[in-house]
Amino acid sequence: MPTSAPTCSVPSSADPALLVLIGPGGAGKGTLARYLVETDDRLWLSRSWTTRPRRPGEAADAYDFVDADTFRSRIDEGGFLEWAEFLHHLYGTPSPSPPPGHDVLLEIDLEGARQVLKVRPDARVILVVPPSEAHQVERLRRRGDTEAHVQARVARGRDEIAAGREVAHHVVVNDDVASSAAELLSILEGLRDDRAASKDEDT
Repeated sequence: MPTSAPTCSVPSSADPALLVLIGPGGAGKGTLARYLVETDDRLWLSRSWTTRPRRPGEAADAYDFVDADTFRSRIDEGGFLEWAEFLHHLYGTPSPSPPPGHDVLLEIDLEGARQVLKVRPDARVILVVPPSEAHQVERLRRRGDTEAHVQARVARGRDEIAAGREVAHHVVVNDDVASSAAELLSILEGLRDDRAASKDEDT
């Protein structure tokens, strides 16, 4: 199925900073994203939409779980920053509306990051990778994925990591949540500093 993205616009220094986490299933992106927003009170996590069913034990606010008709209506309205189909389900990021003074964190897939960069070339993309495939498999099994789904995610993950390295500005190996989050927060502060310096040059 083809994907669609908004027309590219020139980012303004008034726009919030945009940090994008990508990586294969089982890399721990969701855990890192939650840790980051709990640690940095100026960071707002955009909740993605999906048509896939909620997994057993999955938090109700992990996604906005919607049916395909609702998702497609939002596409027709131009209401997504990015969207794509993955393993027969639709995923998308609504156009973000963070609280004033907050920067935006996205946890999305590789194709979504490519779409976001077309709209916001100033976004900072970080590829999160597991320390090994064994760790990845363990994390996927722990969250309740079927064995067939686990193997499909691992196989696709190899391609995602290779392609993600071509898109990402940084690569973070998530072997420990606290240290990986600290690395991500350092990247975020660098992005904020760069934007502040650019804003000073414009004034």
